[in-house]
Amino acid sequence: MKKPLVLSLLLLLGIALRAQIDQNAQRFANTISADDLRQHLFKLTSAEFEGRETGTEGQRRAADYIAAQMKSWGLPAVGENGGYFQSITFTNQSWRKIEMKDADKDLRHLWDYYTYPATNPKQFEAKFEDAIFLGFGIDAPEYSDYKGVNVKGKLVVVYDGEPMKGGKSNITGTSTPSEWASDWRKKVRAAKTNGAAALFIIDRKFKENVAEARKAILNSRMDMAKDEDPENNFAPNYFITTDLAKSMFGSMVGKITSARDKIESKGKPRNVEFKCAVNIIAEKNYTQLKGANVLGFIEGSDPKLKDEYVVVTAHYDHLGKRGEDMYPGADDNASGTSTVLEICQAMTEAKKAGVGPRRSVLCMLVSGEEKGLLGSQYYAQFPIFPLANTVANVNVDMVGRVDDEHKDNPDYIYVIGADRLSSELHQINETANSTYTKLTLDYKYNDEKDPNRYYYRSDHYNFAKNGIPAIFYFNGVHPDYHRTSDTPDKINFDKMVKIGNLVFHTAWELANREQRIKVDKKAN
Repeated sequence: MKKPLVLSLLLLLGIALRAQIDQNAQRFANTISADDLRQHLFKLTSAEFEGRETGTEGQRRAADYIAAQMKSWGLPAVGENGGYFQSITFTNQSWRKIEMKDADKDLRHLWDYYTYPATNPKQFEAKFEDAIFLGFGIDAPEYSDYKGVNVKGKLVVVYDGEPMKGGKSNITGTSTPSEWASDWRKKVRAAKTNGAAALFIIDRKFKENVAEARKAILNSRMDMAKDEDPENNFAPNYFITTDLAKSMFGSMVGKITSARDKIESKGKPRNVEFKCAVNIIAEKNYTQLKGANVLGFIEGSDPKLKDEYVVVTAHYDHLGKRGEDMYPGADDNASGTSTVLEICQAMTEAKKAGVGPRRSVLCMLVSGEEKGLLGSQYYAQFPIFPLANTVANVNVDMVGRVDDEHKDNPDYIYVIGADRLSSELHQINETANSTYTKLTLDYKYNDEKDPNRYYYRSDHYNFAKNGIPAIFYFNGVHPDYHRTSDTPDKINFDKMVKIGNLVFHTAWELANREQRIKVDKKAN
């Protein structure tokens, strides 16, 4: 008799807890107000922020404003240097000019040699007459080609890989090669450390490798990177064909080939100095973009669940200025930014009242979206909190206007992506809407055949492609999209309140349910 009674009591307690959570949800969702949304949005679209283009002073001022709100609410500083920011750095570098000669013969990039812009200085010009063959270019305690050899100011030529005496690496002592064989940057660093003027690596799989690396060699996109600082860390470096190596070695080719064979058979370093006539001119196009994601963190209240995370995002950057014309970006995406700020404050107030979300919630305003989803891409690569523990992403991008299709019914929202990875996420949003907000949920743009491909065009996608369920709220485009006429006077703040409520309730449920939602569909 006792066991059914205990089960009944537990069931009643569970129902009571659920009712309390739902009551709290409604209480704090009601703190999202049109007046607060209007205040944030008019500030973000003001001339002070100059259109918030990533990498500009206007964007930095906007980030400071967002961080100041979070600080005023008492949120912990979980960003860099005890602040609210995650700095993002993206670099665009490509070859403006790349020329090489062996004696009087003009060599062809990608045919006789190739080289990566990212690991080379911005400008390099040299004429080499003195060179040294230095085995495999390794400088490790267990085996060093550099020990006792002066390479300062010289062109150093090495083979790819590492010597395997009797099928074993001198460095690992096993049949498994060391990092010197798999990470060629180690050789380039070693050449720099030892004073080499440049490093040539003989690539014995040249055609295969150049085909695989072609995009990185010729890339002109913005790439995410912790700046490798090639000027200080790497010797100028070039991968060359075996035919070019033989041509450079000239009459010394037999001696050098013999030295290589002895290194591989005996496992002891050897080097050969030789004369050459190599001319190099290399110049890069180089630009760097620096922005910041702004982090509003509400730690979960449940010790069992607080190390799981719901991430709520919106991008705060826009197009900046073109001459004297400013692009205020009221709908795109001051509307989403203002909404997430209100959700962040509501979650914070719940925590202060002792009824905060059980899981932790990160309200992150990202930069670089207009440059290609760069800020969210950066977070996915360098997450503040583990992606493996991230339950879902809730993304808000353009929620302040009404498109032509819904001009007679402003109480709608396009919902994109919720069912792509998790059936539960879709149902949570549906239930939140039917219970609290009763908006028209339009799934038109969620169709996998949608020619607009909006699913792939906002920040949620960088979570979804890493297997994290994501939902994207969007009001559709309008004639002012990406124009100077996207101004705050055209925003429907009553509509924004309703959408803010739906976003809050969905995020609240994700943060409070007993089990994290399941991924039951494959990413696409």
